[in-house]
Amino acid sequence: MSRRFPWANWPDERLLKLRLKDLKVIVEGTWLERRLADLYEELGQRGLLIRPHAWLSSEWFSPDDTPGIAIPFYLAHPRLTRLERKMIIEVEGGTDRECMRILRHEAGHVVQHAYQLHRRRNWQRLFGRSSTRYPSYYRPNPASKNFVQHLRLWYAQSHPDEDFAETFAVWLTPRSNWRKRYEGWPALKKLLYVDELMAEIAGQKPLLTKRLRVDPLSSNTMTLAEHYHKKHAFYAIETPTTYDRDLLRIFSSDQQYRTSPTASAFIRKNRAKVRQMVSKWTGEYQLTLDAVLDEMIGRCRELKLRAVGPERQLRLDFAVLLTAKTVHSLYSPSRRQWFAL
Repeated sequence: MSRRFPWANWPDERLLKLRLKDLKVIVEGTWLERRLADLYEELGQRGLLIRPHAWLSSEWFSPDDTPGIAIPFYLAHPRLTRLERKMIIEVEGGTDRECMRILRHEAGHVVQHAYQLHRRRNWQRLFGRSSTRYPSYYRPNPASKNFVQHLRLWYAQSHPDEDFAETFAVWLTPRSNWRKRYEGWPALKKLLYVDELMAEIAGQKPLLTKRLRVDPLSSNTMTLAEHYHKKHAFYAIETPTTYDRDLLRIFSSDQQYRTSPTASAFIRKNRAKVRQMVSKWTGEYQLTLDAVLDEMIGRCRELKLRAVGPERQLRLDFAVLLTAKTVHSLYSPSRRQWFAL
């Protein structure tokens, strides 16, 4: 695949200057084509006739005026995947399993709009009104059983459309055992409704059939550098600029420990492990956590803190601190949420 694209062997600095439209990558002939085939098979097994078309864009999304799915360009070539991981730390949809999770979610949006399901009274009673304005932030309740849990950050809680798409994705997933998994949850009513609704529209042709490509990569004149600058801004959140009190609970500024390892060195050594751990606990993106870690490292240097005690316990205590800060930011009105899906 790399032979087809001269930029595949370019260094990052040169590649970042390239415009997105000049990448010339497509879905056809990549592993994404196989994942789409898997999605079509799952839909077919449920009796649904719709087959969402797909194209490459700058991010994941599904427009409401065409039965299709936009897939981020970085999944179309290993070189672009490596750059994404370097720039954003993780690759959303970069594994077979995660790609299918997102495709099922997006297929939920496609089914909703293609069959105009949001116009039904029962749909509105269970999920809310699709016309509800998307919030600039939302306050998820991790303990809520009114919503299914599929994508990170309790995404079903962000909007009625996302609630339906997430519920549909759980319903569509093979061997998800959703009846048992959500037994006793109010969310089960939504799953049972989706089950009945899909049985009703099985075999029916969709109302929305015009295949459009919204914001295709081929018309995006932004450079990769500009794209990532914009993406970093989306991941950014406002956090306290000082963590002194919290850091002093874990590390020491006492001169008697001046020969112990510095706290900043300890965090740098453990940042990848802690970042992954907290991301798993909270659902937060690792890039967001990395920015907070940079700030904490800076404060540790200024306060001349030392890492005293068993490394394992220090790592756990620090992970708990970072988790607490992350959860607090999820509930903050200043939270900037990523709504690419």
